[in-house]
Amino acid sequence: MSTKDYVEKDYYKVLGVPKDASTAEIKKTYRKLAREFHPDANKGDAKAEDRFKDISEAYDVLSDEKRRKEYDEARSLFGAGGMRGGPGANGYGFDFGDLFSGSQPGGGSGGLGDVFGGLFNRGRQAQPRRGADVETEVTLSFDEAVDGATVPLRMTSQAPCRSCSGTGAKAGTTPRVCPTCVGAGTVSRGQGAFALSEPCRDCKGRGMIVDDPCPDCHGSGRASSARTMQVRIPAGVQDAQKIRLKGKGAQGERGGQPGDLYVTVHVGTHPVFGRKGDNLTVTVPVSFPEAALGGTIDVPTLNGPAVKLRLPAGSANGLTLRARGKGATRKDGTRGDLLVTVEVTVPQEISDEAQAALEQYRDATASEDPRAALFRAAEGA
Repeated sequence: MSTKDYVEKDYYKVLGVPKDASTAEIKKTYRKLAREFHPDANKGDAKAEDRFKDISEAYDVLSDEKRRKEYDEARSLFGAGGMRGGPGANGYGFDFGDLFSGSQPGGGSGGLGDVFGGLFNRGRQAQPRRGADVETEVTLSFDEAVDGATVPLRMTSQAPCRSCSGTGAKAGTTPRVCPTCVGAGTVSRGQGAFALSEPCRDCKGRGMIVDDPCPDCHGSGRASSARTMQVRIPAGVQDAQKIRLKGKGAQGERGGQPGDLYVTVHVGTHPVFGRKGDNLTVTVPVSFPEAALGGTIDVPTLNGPAVKLRLPAGSANGLTLRARGKGATRKDGTRGDLLVTVEVTVPQEISDEAQAALEQYRDATASEDPRAALFRAAEGA
């Protein structure tokens, strides 16, 4: 559509709404007219099809606040299409088309069509395209996950082709603006009661068409790029956790922002320690005398000296003790706890002296039946 046609068309009249109509009113009217004149509802009716196209075109402009403002300003500047061919107020002939022809007396160029062409198409130019997000994986040891680590990651992603600087065109040539979308990269198509925007099929959404493609990227303007970077994995990361590194993904196009990098972390196991959230876990064997009489036991910690914990007398198997501040590092820099599970061990072999002592203990506690309460409960059930 030419700039002249753009200015001369009265989109408000096409939709039948006043110039001060709200966006909601414009949308409601468009839906009503679109249903009435949609080609599916008017098979073989060329006039209805043309009317539907005019309605969609008007809605495309008036539903966009920026384009509507530019349209209103342009029509106000040119008297809402009042400057057409024929004698003017002073008897001079004036052809509106000459205003936008791009020609000037003496064979020069640069008519108002060049000046205002940018105004009318400003919102339609191909926009910067954000780079794609990239996903990768990394495996850390148990210790690295608890304390954090800096690891090298070799990334392969799409980046602007170095041979053509991302234009997709062979050296010495340049791409041309796509005539279908006029460089916007998208086109609007009527679908039922809506006008849907979709990537231009002719230029595949790039807004430019390459006639003589670059031999290295075959006209895509993109090429695989391998790079190695050092990535800091924060302390306390969990197994299977996904970390987002903003701006570390694929590079953008036409000055667009780079995408993000998502790193899925896998954490190895430890032969001694386990993990529950920000807490570490460990199982510590204790002897029967220690569990019965109580005492102080030594407990190992991850990457640190052992700690001493008080074991209460009469500690049962499975009792959990807590060593505060000896767990994994949290996001705020503090540390979780170390949860210590007591496991009472039964010796497989004992000396004669120990056996005699145990027999004496058995005889001394013969009147105490540890299963008496169990049988009472079973009988009462």
